[in-house]
Amino acid sequence: MCHAVTSLLSDMGVNAAVHELDRDPRGREMERELEGMLGGRVPAVPALFIGSNLVGGTNRVGHGTAPRRRACAHAQERRYLNPQHKMDRVAKLASERAVVVFTKSNCCMCHTVTSLLSDMGVNAAVHELDREPRGREMEKELARMLGGRVPAVPAVFIGGDLVGGTNRVMALHLAGELVPMLKSAGALWL
Repeated sequence: MCHAVTSLLSDMGVNAAVHELDRDPRGREMERELEGMLGGRVPAVPALFIGSNLVGGTNRVGHGTAPRRRACAHAQERRYLNPQHKMDRVAKLASERAVVVFTKSNCCMCHTVTSLLSDMGVNAAVHELDREPRGREMEKELARMLGGRVPAVPAVFIGGDLVGGTNRVMALHLAGELVPMLKSAGALWL
């Protein structure tokens, strides 16, 4: 059923982050937390989150109840209140995929970078900070990581390491260094 849900999302063109709990060292712990969020339902997977809100499993895709979504959003909100969690959030998201790009939905340079990566065949995780619940705090953390550069987007991470913004990505691409970097991170196979 997990495969069915991920295939459906992929066929719809959704760039979803997929976490295979049986391959994650803390997978058992996360599965127990999901069971609690799903009212003790076993198995707890697949569990679909949209915009940090729990929708549910296979039988609930598109039919999640508003009270449950609000409860999950509230629990997520409490986690963000910890200042250390804000910094951990950027690092955690940056390490979830081979390529992660922090953007804003109305930023033309962000679109340029994500389009370049997409055209190269890279399936990057894209986080639009203007649509994230704590996007402003995350943007401040990115600016700090970039030496105070404002705006802090786009911010491109490859293999969990901060590469930089548009200028750095384009310079690497023109120098022929971007493709080897992407291959080394496992974002490109050919």
